[in-house]
Amino acid sequence: MTTSDDGSTRLTFSHNDWNMEQKKSTIQDIANKARVSKSTVSRVLNVTTPVKEEKRIAVEEAIKSLNFQPNLFARGLASGQSMTIGILTQDLGSPFYNSVTQGIIQRLNSSKYSPIFVDGQWQEEVGAAGIQTLLGRQVDGVIVIGGNLAVDVLQELKSRAPILIVAKKVEAMPTDCIYIDNVQAGYEATKYLIEQGHRRILHIMGIESHQDAIGRYGGYQKALAEFSIELDEKLVVEGNFDCQSGIDAIEPILEADIKFTAIFCANDLMAYGARLALYRRGIEVPTDVSLIGFDDQSLASFTTPPMTSMHQPAEEMGITAADSLLQRIENNKEIPIDIDKLNLKASLMIRESVAKI
Repeated sequence: MTTSDDGSTRLTFSHNDWNMEQKKSTIQDIANKARVSKSTVSRVLNVTTPVKEEKRIAVEEAIKSLNFQPNLFARGLASGQSMTIGILTQDLGSPFYNSVTQGIIQRLNSSKYSPIFVDGQWQEEVGAAGIQTLLGRQVDGVIVIGGNLAVDVLQELKSRAPILIVAKKVEAMPTDCIYIDNVQAGYEATKYLIEQGHRRILHIMGIESHQDAIGRYGGYQKALAEFSIELDEKLVVEGNFDCQSGIDAIEPILEADIKFTAIFCANDLMAYGARLALYRRGIEVPTDVSLIGFDDQSLASFTTPPMTSMHQPAEEMGITAADSLLQRIENNKEIPIDIDKLNLKASLMIRESVAKI
């Protein structure tokens, strides 16, 4: 500390002080403190071969007292691994994608790997650039969540690193994908409405070209056909999976005075928007119109009224994806995904937004 001419004080550090602050403990420091060899310290840090209990405890105490932080980058260079997993998602703000990533993080937390995230923003070019960024970071494997990357891009990625694809079925890569049957899920949601007496069911799709939207619409069509209900194209409206598109889908239907008694939305966000549009017109759920969403986001239980939704096991999908990818990395070979054995299925969560008529 020094005092200037105007009487103010300031903290100063000498070169030696700075060096003391910057000096980091080494494996040799730990070995000296624990009175063991460097190789013993290395075995404890890397959890390779067993170490006698008293030596392991001594090493762990030395690590703690010296506040030792292992250099993961250097360790990665030595092992030929970066100890990171790249994750390409499509919308970091999406509740569904967030649930998947939380599952991935949960599994990685119990491993020696750390995640690196990139956001594809629902754009193929952005997603492809994100993949190149991850590969440039020399990630040990990649998890792709949804999206619209071309098959050749995914196959090229697979040739360069272990890969798993979540919430998307790629016909050319069946053993690399973890997903639910969207056709069956859409069918079950629509069938439930029909069983409650509804015949005029409005369906708000997701993006028309999106695989999930196509599958859920296919399930809607299947249920109508099974109950001999003619498909009315005026009751099918495209959205884009966000809340505003739910509002935008409902407004022209109401303006045109097209009759319907129930709505099946291809995701919860659009259902929230549809619910708001109905509320603004004084139309009550479920007294006047019944409503079903998809994904069963955490907020679905807290809407007014609590919303019936198709539950998608997002977190379980993330855990399974991370676990399967780690097995591939650690065994240095492709372990095929058997989607039937995973038994990851959507299930209807019945709450208070659907009424019988």
